[in-house]
Amino acid sequence: MLLHIAEKFLKVNYPRYVIMAFPAMRIFPVILAVIITAAFFWMRDLAKTSGAPPYGMAEEEVPKAEPFSWLSDWKRPDGPARVALQAGHWKAQEAPDELERLRTNTGSSGGGKSEWEVNLEISRLVSEILQKRGVTTEILPATVPPEYLADVFVAVHADGSTDKSVSGFKIASPWRDWTGKAPDLADKIEAAYQLATGMKIDPNISRNMRGYYAFAFWRYNHAVHPMTTSVILETGFLTNAADRKTIVQNPQKSAQGLAEGILNYLEAQRLL
Repeated sequence: MLLHIAEKFLKVNYPRYVIMAFPAMRIFPVILAVIITAAFFWMRDLAKTSGAPPYGMAEEEVPKAEPFSWLSDWKRPDGPARVALQAGHWKAQEAPDELERLRTNTGSSGGGKSEWEVNLEISRLVSEILQKRGVTTEILPATVPPEYLADVFVAVHADGSTDKSVSGFKIASPWRDWTGKAPDLADKIEAAYQLATGMKIDPNISRNMRGYYAFAFWRYNHAVHPMTTSVILETGFLTNAADRKTIVQNPQKSAQGLAEGILNYLEAQRLL
């Protein structure tokens, strides 16, 4: 079909006598078809390299803390520690209308795995570790329940890049943290994750991470409660062979690091 399109393009743009005069131009349709095909696959792969959904808000789009002064009187409900692990891109096709752009965002891929599979497996392993320590844990899909409240919310993702040499993990807290505790949670997870996996830290924190949609309670109904301490973790690059040895082939390391970081935070908050 692409060859047919290329031939039609050639006939429309070049007179027959020109083509006859230059025999080399007869193979032009083949060359053009190859270029079109290569461009198609390149664009397809490029679309799959994003970890977090590419709809993050810039810092100036996020409201200041002042309009939400009512949060200063907020008190944590009684009960055991509660942790939510969001498996990024999992069940994205079920996103509500306000998040309809998520439905076609499949995330990154590599090593025969789609991102949501890796995110879900790591989340399940973390949940098992936390539950053994008496922590109430829930695994969430791409869609967060309205005003979701927990002591900890971690959006678990796997990164991607067209440059297969790019590697490392990274973690970020929201542009605005109404709890005042997200940086501490991020620091503890970062330290524990690096120790458990031996992976290097990728310093390239993006707008898509800091402005992650699940943090935006003022914009979406399906977002975490402002007093849910939240972070987003890119566990490594699915497009990098070395990172895949951990997050795909040995996800227990990633899970152990993430779980230890969360537990260290909960202990510091005297919630265990």
